[in-house]
Amino acid sequence: MNEKKLQKTGGVCAILEGLIYIVAFIIYGAILVYPDTNASANERLDFLAENHLIFSLLTFTSYILFGILLVVLVVAIHHRLKTYSAIRSQIISAFGIIWAGLVIASGMIDNISLNTVIEMGSKEPENAMLVFSATNIITEGLGGGNEIVGGIWVLLLSLTALKGNLFSKPLNFLGILVGVAGILTAYPLDIFTEIFGISQIVWFLWIGVFMIRKPMIGSTN
Repeated sequence: MNEKKLQKTGGVCAILEGLIYIVAFIIYGAILVYPDTNASANERLDFLAENHLIFSLLTFTSYILFGILLVVLVVAIHHRLKTYSAIRSQIISAFGIIWAGLVIASGMIDNISLNTVIEMGSKEPENAMLVFSATNIITEGLGGGNEIVGGIWVLLLSLTALKGNLFSKPLNFLGILVGVAGILTAYPLDIFTEIFGISQIVWFLWIGVFMIRKPMIGSTN
């Protein structure tokens, strides 16, 4: 694959990631309404079982497919950044690949735990929900609710691109905002996660369009 094609492919992956975020927000926020804390274990299990297929497909798309697309995007951006600083681009790309691995791992754990919980539910509903809660903590810690690694990747690449004039300045400034918000998700406030998610949708779509329109490295106009 030549450089121009790699940049366009990376751009398409970025746009798809932005769209995945949008679909996930819509389904989780407006379509699938999880039972409240007063619901019994059986009611929560029934909800999971009834929506098993939707949850599995959404988890695969939002985590596993997202992570695969992210790997391609990380590699494409690495090739842009290395024209400015080869060593710095390697460090930045390492954070991107780690983030992709964490996201994929989160998705695989989540899908396996969902299957296990539903199988256990008919015999041991209370224990099944304890397993569900425990695995949910793990997936949230790896990549669902903690965006530190992703924030570091976006922040470092945006700062480097700003210095090297590798992307447009407004895009770089947005990336800095995304990165800082991602790092701040270390603090347990939902507002930082929401800012990171919403701003990253715009960032993914914007950087995707930019890479498709300007596949030649060094072109920022």
